[in-house]
Amino acid sequence: MIQTALLSVSDKSGIMPFAKALHELGVKLISTGGTAKLLAENKLPVIEVSELTKFPEMLDGRVKTLHPMVHGGLLARRDYPEHMAALAQHGIQTIDMLVINLYPFNQTVAKEQCSFEDAIENIDIGGPAMLRAAAKNHQDVTVLISPEDYESILAEMRANKNKVSFESNFRLAKKVFAHTAQYDGSIANYLSSLGQDLAHEQRSEYPDTLHLAFNKVQEMRYGENPHQTAAFYKDTRAVAGALANYRQLQGKELSYNNIADADAAWECVKSFGSTITTGEPACVIIKHANPCGVAVAGSPLEAYQKAFKTDSTSAFGGIIAFNRAVDGPTAEAVSKQFVEVLIAPAFTSEALAIFASKQNVRLLEIELAETINPQDIKRIGGGILVQTPDVKNVGMDQLRVVTKRQPTAQELQDLMFAWRVAKYVKSNAIVFCGNGMTLGVGAGQMSRIDSARIASIKAQNAGLSLQNSAVASDAFFPFRDGLDVVVDAGASCVIQPGGSMRDEEVVAAADERGIAMVYTGTRHFRH
Repeated sequence: MIQTALLSVSDKSGIMPFAKALHELGVKLISTGGTAKLLAENKLPVIEVSELTKFPEMLDGRVKTLHPMVHGGLLARRDYPEHMAALAQHGIQTIDMLVINLYPFNQTVAKEQCSFEDAIENIDIGGPAMLRAAAKNHQDVTVLISPEDYESILAEMRANKNKVSFESNFRLAKKVFAHTAQYDGSIANYLSSLGQDLAHEQRSEYPDTLHLAFNKVQEMRYGENPHQTAAFYKDTRAVAGALANYRQLQGKELSYNNIADADAAWECVKSFGSTITTGEPACVIIKHANPCGVAVAGSPLEAYQKAFKTDSTSAFGGIIAFNRAVDGPTAEAVSKQFVEVLIAPAFTSEALAIFASKQNVRLLEIELAETINPQDIKRIGGGILVQTPDVKNVGMDQLRVVTKRQPTAQELQDLMFAWRVAKYVKSNAIVFCGNGMTLGVGAGQMSRIDSARIASIKAQNAGLSLQNSAVASDAFFPFRDGLDVVVDAGASCVIQPGGSMRDEEVVAAADERGIAMVYTGTRHFRH
């Protein structure tokens, strides 16, 4: 039964209604510093921790709760007579509930101007110690770290004469240990990123120790294949517009492959968002992590129709993403094909009504925002590879024309579109484009010339003309043979990073064939 609660929060949201409700339930309130002042100002009877311990806060508040009167009250097992006898002998009262937020370390070090002293002073000592003590003794102590749990615990107390079930206490204790582990991990990450001069602005992107924290969203039926198990975890750091923030409106449970492909589709379609390019409605169709159709147009419906033309065979059972709301006409067209997942910032009521008869189709609604994941991580045997994400988008003013022929205005537009798509195609990548749509995509081949041939064959199979098309290559052409393949197929202009030992030979070949070629100076390998 909860008779005494200790409250000490840096996040004051919801604390006053919660404290008033506890008082109305007859719970004695103990508090520290600003929280105690807030409770007193609101006419709630509160006992200062210093009054409880008979010892003043000291060392600028570094020492206030590190005392047997606090930790004895939290750690004593109520079902151990010797524990209760020890409390009675030393005049220690039990503390049945602990409500704590830790010092805002992450928020502090996230500031552009953060001194080493500020970071150190925001390392909480007493808070984690109390949290761990209360969570360890969860069979007797209810411990809360989040305002989102206040109401449910109050409801349970009201229904059970101030008692909270073991199941609830255990659930809260698990949250505490996860929270303190993440908190300590953040501190270790930050401190080990600093150099000898301790300069905040010169800290390394790659700390000496790397602690990652993710919360489980769901376990899955299986992984990439039925004999593999799998689960989906979400980064504890809020990343606006990320796939992990999806809201599923209907459809079957997402599979491992669904989520992997959906992420590829969403990241690609977001690159055509209004704050990045012209803001035209865009549609991306993904199959096995590669775009098999991408287009921009005047409406989502037209963008879908153009994207679908690229490779209607591969689009079967694909993942489709839009950067605009899916309306009725678009939903009507998409519903005629077999689609696993459909992603958009919103769905109109007409669109939802159309898909209501296709309950197996998974509809995901995600806020459209420019997302930059903090890190790209790849697991290897016995370790991980960590890198900054590939967020560089080359602008028109950064292109360098290297051929005698200058590209036309239309060719430049097609080249920029092709380059944006190539960034999301597995290497080696060759992408034919024209008029705001992909015409042929060659992905993931061991040689660039094979990717070029496959891309042209794909276009032929789809009945699409490659005459006067634009071609993007995610990395340089090592020989002229790959260039000859795309020109023979009909390309009139090429965009590539440049940087090959044979650049002069490739440029001479482009001049010989009468095409325009531009360099980006940026490579987009995607493995």
